[in-house]
Amino acid sequence: MIYTVTLNPSIDYVVQVEEVTLGKLNKIHTDFKLPGGKGINVSRILHALETESTALGFLGGFTGEFIANWLKNECIDTDFIQVQDDTRINIKLKSIEETEINGRGPTITNEEADRLLRKLSELKEDDVVILSGSKPPSLPEDFYQQLIKRISGSNATFVIDTTGKDLETALSYKPLLIKPNTVELSDLFNVDLKKQEEIIPYGKKLLELGAEHVIVSMAGDGALLFTSEGVFRGISPSGTVKNSVGAGDSMIAGFIGEFMKSKNAVKAFKMGLAAGSATAFSDDLAKKEDILSILAAVQVEEF
Repeated sequence: MIYTVTLNPSIDYVVQVEEVTLGKLNKIHTDFKLPGGKGINVSRILHALETESTALGFLGGFTGEFIANWLKNECIDTDFIQVQDDTRINIKLKSIEETEINGRGPTITNEEADRLLRKLSELKEDDVVILSGSKPPSLPEDFYQQLIKRISGSNATFVIDTTGKDLETALSYKPLLIKPNTVELSDLFNVDLKKQEEIIPYGKKLLELGAEHVIVSMAGDGALLFTSEGVFRGISPSGTVKNSVGAGDSMIAGFIGEFMKSKNAVKAFKMGLAAGSATAFSDDLAKKEDILSILAAVQVEEF
């Protein structure tokens, strides 16, 4: 079974305003609400690709109920820890420029946090857990490490999509996949990486430090896959970018969903690129037909 963990989910309230004038009344042109959170996005894409997963994390209040009901309507399995505080709301303001106003997130009590830790102690050897996104400020700084220790103690496998110290400390536990972008990779090793040739040694270094697979996303320049079998460059077809939210999560979902079936990293990389691009070209997360229509045009070559 695949599990996704979203520690700080949200309702993403997307509003379109023709022009924002500070200090004045601004009227919304269009608006819509979506369940937000990187792990939730992964579960939604996995479901679109007809791969089962269970979404874990923390939900609370009327906002948490909105997310739970949305996922139920999409027939996505969930097993969230119910918390006392309300799940946050993030505002995505789309105008001449795009502005994001993100909530801090609920206060998670020690008892609520322990309930999630106990849940991950019950995993099985063939389970995969995808850990994605930020933590609410109330959780301990090392909470991701605590989760990973529980996962490893159950002999399950994990994927981690986060940055900085949380990513660095996870490497020794041998994650199945990590997915830094060029900036995050530069920050991790305190270097300034611009060219693909400069990225290669640092991607390989992540393999040496424990990661089984590494995808380094390079925005418009595609992505690089690092495995024990070699380095591969992937290029997706061009299109009109409508959505900057969820493309990376879709890439992870595409990769893991395919890898769990075929155990072929290059084939999984291609599916990940297709899923990520399809979401970038959509108003919301991509549908199965969007992903499959792009898949044949994705190019992957050994670097």
